[in-house]
Amino acid sequence: MEPEIENNGDQTYEVCKEFYIPDYILIPDSEVQVLAKEPDFPVLVFINSKSGGQLGGDLIKTYRQLLNKLQVFDLGEEGPDKVLRRIYASLERLKHHGDHLASKIKEKLRLIVAGGDGTASWLLGVVSDLKLDPLPPIATVPLGTGNNLPFSFGWGKKNPGTDLQAVKGFLGQFKGAKEMKVDSWHIIMRMKIPEHSVCDPLAPLELPHAMHAFKRVSDSDSLNVEGYNTFRGGFWNYFSMGMDAQVSYEFHSERKRNPEKFKNQLTNQQTYAKLGFSQFIANIGNHSRNIAQLAKVKIIKNGNWEELHVPRSIQSIVCLNLPSFSGGFNPWGVPSKLSFRNKDYTPPYVNDALLEVVGFRDACHGLVLLAPNGHGTRLAQARKIRFEFHKGAAENTYMRIDGEPWKQPLPADDDTVVVEISHLGQVNMLACGRCKAKCVGDPLSPESSHNGESSHDGDDDADHGDEEWQGGSKKFGAAETFKIPDDVDIAHFS
Repeated sequence: MEPEIENNGDQTYEVCKEFYIPDYILIPDSEVQVLAKEPDFPVLVFINSKSGGQLGGDLIKTYRQLLNKLQVFDLGEEGPDKVLRRIYASLERLKHHGDHLASKIKEKLRLIVAGGDGTASWLLGVVSDLKLDPLPPIATVPLGTGNNLPFSFGWGKKNPGTDLQAVKGFLGQFKGAKEMKVDSWHIIMRMKIPEHSVCDPLAPLELPHAMHAFKRVSDSDSLNVEGYNTFRGGFWNYFSMGMDAQVSYEFHSERKRNPEKFKNQLTNQQTYAKLGFSQFIANIGNHSRNIAQLAKVKIIKNGNWEELHVPRSIQSIVCLNLPSFSGGFNPWGVPSKLSFRNKDYTPPYVNDALLEVVGFRDACHGLVLLAPNGHGTRLAQARKIRFEFHKGAAENTYMRIDGEPWKQPLPADDDTVVVEISHLGQVNMLACGRCKAKCVGDPLSPESSHNGESSHDGDDDADHGDEEWQGGSKKFGAAETFKIPDDVDIAHFS
């Protein structure tokens, strides 16, 4: 039966046929439905119902009015890994039996995720680990505090309207959105197993859900050392360490303690700013928090690890993939022609297999981002970066990936903690007209002048074969291994 006019109490509306997926695709062994016209933009919608105060729940209601309610998923009730496994298995089975509509839906399928940056990264990790074919492009709806991922691709950073007109407007943009390839980044952390540990592997304190413990990795992995725990995950926007991550950690901790105070995006941003100022005052003269005091930083250049000079004044370091950080700022900025020539910089693209590495001295240094052409201290562009932490430098530091912070214990009497980041494949994102991100090969992007560290030349990290994935070495940890415990409130995903 073709979807027509439906009634929902006092509201009468027409189902958006361009996006509609029939029941038999979504529910295995259901009666086959015949549609007069196949949907041009079949979509699955994933919404964090606890994001944005009540906005997440309101969005679910509106999307279920406009679409088949079975194609709109509350992430508080079911994770995206289970949903995508089930639906892709159904599509493949129906396609195998000659179902033309199932074949076309699989070919054209798009995804929408509504939540904070942590929620969006959750879905990106699942899509990457499931190795879906074809890889569905993803649009992000800003329901968090920073909303760097949606802002980078033109979807804005303010929480959206949730009424029928607002959602129809978003779907109109969604139809015209262009696909962009975006780099995925794999992060691996190794730390020594504490003596008399009753749990193997033992997670650091409050490790975010984007990082996952593995007892064993591939024998070819240089960080696979007996007597050590290995944690791995992935990110698409940034990894940061230092004072900015500490501010984020304090914000998340306060939100967990008093969730009733964090129902409004503007209030959240004001609280975040106050915490940032407090940390600036507290860290004045505290040189033990400087990155150079905590760790040796290395990058790959010409195939070899080389130490990166980090000025002793730097208290935060950011490894940036997208042109948006801390609510829409671009800490890399736009280097001058002289910088491109003297430092071998290339234009910052989201699909060039390079991270932009930026440092900040303190919170006041971060204020330069408010000025035209303001930027942090540019340190490098790198395909791989490694942090080797010094023993006894501090009891802990703070780290953050895509908005999810944690407090990381550091070695007291031996060199045990290592963090390594490397390029690993790409995802498909959907971008609309206000897109900030730029791609290699995009005619609207500035011309590239890649050097020896450019793009994918000699990129031996992009494809390690199925045996690496099956061994757990290069998983983002989102599918199969990514299980959010029942007692975790996903409202805390930024």
